[in-house]
Amino acid sequence: MSDSQPVTGIRIALGSDHAGFPLKEALKELLESEGYHPQDFGTFSPDPVDYPDIARAVAEAVVDGRFETGILICGTGVGMSIAANKVRGIRAAACSDTYSARMARAHNNANVLTMGSRVVGPGLALDIAKAFLQTEFEVGSRHLRRIEKINEMDKGG
Repeated sequence: MSDSQPVTGIRIALGSDHAGFPLKEALKELLESEGYHPQDFGTFSPDPVDYPDIARAVAEAVVDGRFETGILICGTGVGMSIAANKVRGIRAAACSDTYSARMARAHNNANVLTMGSRVVGPGLALDIAKAFLQTEFEVGSRHLRRIEKINEMDKGG
């Protein structure tokens, strides 16, 4: 798949806290200009909010099938990743480079990407998001066994 072609029809749940708000707004515009269709789950201003609330809304939208994937942004990407991963069925990965984003999808079947607005700028954030969105999980690979073990952990096993 070409790095310049969006995956058409993909539904992206997008959210941020107040620290990530400016980057989320820029990324939303950039994603739309590339042909993606993100839906904004907030926050909608730079006023302080609690990032777990946004992470939960995006993660639940992904788990229940309304969206194929989610992108969350906070100051570092770490808090959003931790919060999103508390939702059963979510495999959120905090990425600050394209290689990690590709591997999060290809090897870990990550379904939520998190980034830090204090770590990456808009151009790199778009590159990371595209790498994540355009990479597919290596089905049938040695990684499937590991994902199945993670899924068992999700079930409390």
